[in-house]
Amino acid sequence: MLDVPTRRITAFADRSFASPADKAVRIAEASPAARFVVRGRAAVPQTAAVALGFPLATDVCRAALGGERVALWLGPDEWLVIAPEHEAESLGAALASALAGVPHALVDVSHRNVGLTVSGPKASYILNHGCPLDLSLAAFPVGMCTRTILAKAEVVLWRTAEDAFRLECWRSFGPYVADFLEEARTEFK
Repeated sequence: MLDVPTRRITAFADRSFASPADKAVRIAEASPAARFVVRGRAAVPQTAAVALGFPLATDVCRAALGGERVALWLGPDEWLVIAPEHEAESLGAALASALAGVPHALVDVSHRNVGLTVSGPKASYILNHGCPLDLSLAAFPVGMCTRTILAKAEVVLWRTAEDAFRLECWRSFGPYVADFLEEARTEFK
């Protein structure tokens, strides 16, 4: 019988993000996470609260938080839920149970996505090398999130603090996005 490993292999296994530029901007792999795309209208945000412990965000481009879990608003009927990796099975089952009987779609994308954190006083400056959004605090405040592009990759960008962002992208784009960010911060080495 074929022995198939069940542990997830990171897209950044052989990569060190440490750099002399860390004073200006730090790049790091985000903690392993469970990720679910939830789609649905009307009753879905409140109904999902039974499983999540908080309702899905209904404010445009905002994150809703509860403990170590977050739900990022990606559209009028779409959210990306991120939770600690060990909650993947139980949270997926709880969401499916809570949403039973309510028109919805629930897809586990834990193995599709990877996350990076970009932080430091020059974090928004570095991201703006490839992201066309105005990432100033006035235009993109803490708690704001959106689907956008970084260079040639589609990403989900969430501002977690004044000088920190979480970036989610497809696993296959992970090395490209990391290389792009590394190159963008070379001026601070």
